[in-house]
Amino acid sequence: MTDAMSSLYPFLSPATGGDAASVDAVLAEVRESTRDKAREIMELRGRVHREQGHLLAECGAALAERFARGGRLFSFGNGGSSTDAADLATQFLDPPPGTRPLPAFALTADAAVVTALSNDVGFDLVFSRQLAALGRPDDIAVGLSTSGNSANLLTAFGQAKRAGMLTVGITGDTGGRMAELDCLDFLFAVPSPSVHRVQEAQTTIYHVLAELAAEGVR
Repeated sequence: MTDAMSSLYPFLSPATGGDAASVDAVLAEVRESTRDKAREIMELRGRVHREQGHLLAECGAALAERFARGGRLFSFGNGGSSTDAADLATQFLDPPPGTRPLPAFALTADAAVVTALSNDVGFDLVFSRQLAALGRPDDIAVGLSTSGNSANLLTAFGQAKRAGMLTVGITGDTGGRMAELDCLDFLFAVPSPSVHRVQEAQTTIYHVLAELAAEGVR
């Protein structure tokens, strides 16, 4: 093993009792697991493209139309999905060369706002209160959840629809409670029970939407 590998995995080092055969077996298992995971996400992304590609195209066009009318995008999510919401906003603000940046904001970015609303009015309202204050009829609300069951996202979508915003849900598996909403204009559900695979495919979905929107308002 290299010095770097020995420092990361000392229990595999011959110096600490790991024999060469054991090291080779573990490394072979890791390589196979990595190949399996890569194969899973490639197949899942292909399935999303086949089954929801038409929705992606329709949603991208709808986003472009809203941006062309002066609309802004607000993204939100919890936990790992909150960082995805921030990345989603970045994709619109910092698009590929040759396309114009589009106004997008992550409702999870301001810790003072998030903690104040969570403390004063409740975590279930942390996103809907921000949309009530900021949302306009030409704006866009995009919520991300691996389960589709987050109460604060469901409440936020209701508020966004009342404000006349375009609503886009990105979730996993069969969609959870998000799939039962009648206030969503577009719903993308990654058909997998694995949180890891769902989040990996969700990044592809919103990257595609950002590119489509940027091309549509070029």
